[in-house]
Amino acid sequence: MIKVKEVILKKLKESTQDYVSGEELSNILGVSRTAVWKCINELKKEGYVIDSSSKKGYKLCYVPDIINSWEIKEGLGTRIIGQNIHCFSEIDSTNNYAKTLAQKGCDDGTVVLAEHQTQGRGRLGRSWDSMGGKGIWMSIVLRPAVGLEDVQIITLAAAVAVVLAFKKVMGIDAGIKWPNDIVLDGKKVCGILTEMSMEMERINFLILGIGINFSHEESEFPEEIRDRATSLGIYLKEKKGMDISRFKRSHLIRAILSELEEVYDMINEGKAGVIVEEWKKYSVTLGKEVVIKYREEQYTGIAQDVDQSGRLIVKQDDGTVREILSGEVSVRGLLGYT
Repeated sequence: MIKVKEVILKKLKESTQDYVSGEELSNILGVSRTAVWKCINELKKEGYVIDSSSKKGYKLCYVPDIINSWEIKEGLGTRIIGQNIHCFSEIDSTNNYAKTLAQKGCDDGTVVLAEHQTQGRGRLGRSWDSMGGKGIWMSIVLRPAVGLEDVQIITLAAAVAVVLAFKKVMGIDAGIKWPNDIVLDGKKVCGILTEMSMEMERINFLILGIGINFSHEESEFPEEIRDRATSLGIYLKEKKGMDISRFKRSHLIRAILSELEEVYDMINEGKAGVIVEEWKKYSVTLGKEVVIKYREEQYTGIAQDVDQSGRLIVKQDDGTVREILSGEVSVRGLLGYT
């Protein structure tokens, strides 16, 4: 039935100026007109605005901002990323489901999306509020042909892909706080969580979780994080006088998957250096005073560089230089840190 709905939707999209008769759809699909009618009703329930006429047939009048596999795949053009997409109205965590699929041997580039997560999470075990219909909550299964030393580069590459997609679809210039928080005006708009399954020196699979605040209003964020969280909608309204309703999440998702495939190909081709240089273009960390927290230790310094493995190079106040691979990094002037 899903395949039938996809074909009907495709035909309606191709004929937006004209009605398509139920008989024509029935003949194309080799199903009864009753089956066509049922599929049309299901599409209407999902939010598609379709005009039905007993004499003329069906006409697609409006495509809503909904997330489903055929809206994302339409014009995607990737070879690997997004060829298999699983969409849910509600799920505990897209990362959890993606991990289950990966353990069962799903294809490289498999994507899991949800309108709402009940147990969304961010870095360091923090919870991530995943409101229904307000954001993009997505996980991608990757099976990179690289060693463990290059895992951090994949995290940086994902951040670059998101920033490039923001620019491509919305004309927004976002920054990256090391290693992979996407920020607008000093506030976080997107978080990226990387989880991995490995054995010895081999990566079995990697789960790339991406959470984007798309259309949240400021009042919809918990009060304790309003000073350091934002959404694409808030930024567009305040900085460009534009309404987020001009954009669809499926278009942004498609752009992210497309950009992600480009950087993923670079990783598999051993071009980590190219990705690091691209990451530096969007960094809001380099040259800034930072506070590093790792386990029970805390120290301050200036973020000087990112090396070819994705490590943050920090020169401490006493002149000591450290290479940071993990830990919590606060940057002066960002995410509420002053």
